[in-house]
Amino acid sequence: MPHPSTENPADPLAWLSELEGVPSAFAATRDGVDVMLRDRGLRKSTPEQTAESLLRGAHASAVLEGSASSMEDLRADAGDAVAQAALRVSTEVLSLVPVLGRSPAQAFARLHALTGGPAPGQPISPEKTDRLQSLSRTMLSTTAPAMIVAALVHADLMAAQPFADRNGIVARAAERLVLVARGVDPASLVVPEAGHLALRAEYESNLRGYRDGGRNGLHGWLLYAAQAQAKGAEASPLRLR
Repeated sequence: MPHPSTENPADPLAWLSELEGVPSAFAATRDGVDVMLRDRGLRKSTPEQTAESLLRGAHASAVLEGSASSMEDLRADAGDAVAQAALRVSTEVLSLVPVLGRSPAQAFARLHALTGGPAPGQPISPEKTDRLQSLSRTMLSTTAPAMIVAALVHADLMAAQPFADRNGIVARAAERLVLVARGVDPASLVVPEAGHLALRAEYESNLRGYRDGGRNGLHGWLLYAAQAQAKGAEASPLRLR
């Protein structure tokens, strides 16, 4: 994760409020999500709607990971190995909310284990383990807005590539998990993965910027992520009925 300022060492992400346009971009996206959930009756949402959101997310994440399987394949519990990996993650991701609250690194390891990849849940080096632990400590010590935290977790996992494969599936599931655990979308009706697929070129470009571009790259990623999360709300089964 790009190095923070030291103005507020008690909260390692407080410095993000210094980045021009970032707080307002995420505030607007959060307002849009809140309006959608309220207007469509969050209290009346059904398990079937949550399951549909998770399925759409699994398909989008699999495509971004290189799958050629269709949504119909996933509905039939079929598809290629990447699609099946994303589907396994989607079926259990919400069960990891309590784990995320006490040990984010453990939650990320479990997400990877669910993909069925090699060395399940095991970072590929001590340096990668340290990177995951650092991210975990940051998450447990920040009160930054949940959408910003979710975006940073996603990008940092992609930049770190801590596991042998399928890091993208893990990172995108982790973003959804943070949005649920931190109260943005308790029923998991937003489809952040679909937002990234809809903006695929920008997604891939801004991930490279985050990895290689220092503070400017982080700034660009966050501005992009606010747009992508808004697109994810548009892909919700609450809107597409």
